[in-house]
Amino acid sequence: MTKTYDLYIDGQFIKAKTYVSLYSPYTNEKIADVAFANEEETDLAIAAAVRASKIIAKVPAYERADILEKVVTLLKEKAEECAKLISIESAKPITAAKGEVTRTIMTYKFAAEEARRITGEMIPMDAAPGGEGRIAFTVREPIGVVGAITPFNFPMNLVAHKVGPAIAAGNAIILKPAEQTPLTALFLADVFEKAGLPSGVLNIIPGHGHIAGDKLIRDERVKGITFTGSPQVGKLIKEKAGLKKVTLELGSNSALIIDDGVDLETVIDRAVFGAFANAGQVCISVQRIYVHENLFDQFLEKFVKKAEKLVCGDPLDEKTDISALIRPKEVERALVWIDEAVKEDAKILIGAKREGNILYPTVLTNVTSHSKVSCQEAFAPLVIINKVHSVEEAVDYVNDSKYGLQAGIYTNNVHTAFETASNLEVGGVMINDIPTFRVDHMPYGGVKESGYGREGLKYAIEEMTEMKLICFKK
Repeated sequence: MTKTYDLYIDGQFIKAKTYVSLYSPYTNEKIADVAFANEEETDLAIAAAVRASKIIAKVPAYERADILEKVVTLLKEKAEECAKLISIESAKPITAAKGEVTRTIMTYKFAAEEARRITGEMIPMDAAPGGEGRIAFTVREPIGVVGAITPFNFPMNLVAHKVGPAIAAGNAIILKPAEQTPLTALFLADVFEKAGLPSGVLNIIPGHGHIAGDKLIRDERVKGITFTGSPQVGKLIKEKAGLKKVTLELGSNSALIIDDGVDLETVIDRAVFGAFANAGQVCISVQRIYVHENLFDQFLEKFVKKAEKLVCGDPLDEKTDISALIRPKEVERALVWIDEAVKEDAKILIGAKREGNILYPTVLTNVTSHSKVSCQEAFAPLVIINKVHSVEEAVDYVNDSKYGLQAGIYTNNVHTAFETASNLEVGGVMINDIPTFRVDHMPYGGVKESGYGREGLKYAIEEMTEMKLICFKK
């Protein structure tokens, strides 16, 4: 018998008017019935958060940090349970799910540390005529209520990147997790309650984006929205949000450049990992690789040989590298895109076949820059590998994109590294590593249609607080 999950509002689980059946992406078997909030129930969550925001704002920083430290301890105790839940609801291979839990724990650890480091600065008022005899400083204050809308691909860690800094900064938060992955979010309710978080500070309301999400975005009591998802939805959020703070982490088609002279033995494993981790369902997945012509054939051979060894199958099997995509329609979309590229003279080296909801790792070459597999976000286990004559040519290809989240370059030339880092139109450049690299305290975000604002605990806290100037006349 499957379990039923309720809404979590004002420190308690409450029944909803609507429940939706949740199915495994891998087996298609029913795994749960989940409450989906309507507009009235979302309103209850907002009202609870407004009340709680007055309480958490007055909780000293060290106490907020202690709560987050207790969350770290509890998650360590429940790590195996968390990983299995991630794997069941998202089809993420269990080894990768365990890695996500480890990162989640570290994310809350950073949040606890940053809660103690929220500072302002002294302003030298006498730097301007008329400023003599004055002392001024800034403080950062919580904005009040944060609405968080999270995606399916990292259902625990990307939640932590919103919940952690919101609480560290002294805000209340309403979390609307992705429709396919609400279970790991709801799991946190008990964790935060046991950690001593006041009721109403964290509210978790699974639901449809056009109902629960839309209410959060439009309601004036919600002072900030933090969203991870598609550019299309991000644009709609920006249009509807009015003057409230909005942080958008959107799409990408991240690229990797391989310069001449690089030792490929140091590159191949990382490149394959970057292309196919979590079946390519990573915002900074390696989707495009541009290889110098002198290394192209050798790189292609080594990359394909390594990719062919990846194991596809049950996400709960420790040996599995790639499992099901989140929905059948995503497999179908990816196959259509691959067919379109082939009609434009692209060559399939491996993959382009499905088994259930699994798309086998796919490598394409000779792909035109206007093919969907190149210029749009694939979010699937496919990668294009094209030949270039120079790093400069590769940079032009990377920048010829509506996205700009992260990019990577392998090179032995420090001058090339710095020049390329300067010329790439992205939010982050990884030198001698893949664009898929991320640790959880670094600033993370993009330019163009990859969004704006930054995540990473310190930087997210800045997005979730307001600066206030205080000036004394002596």
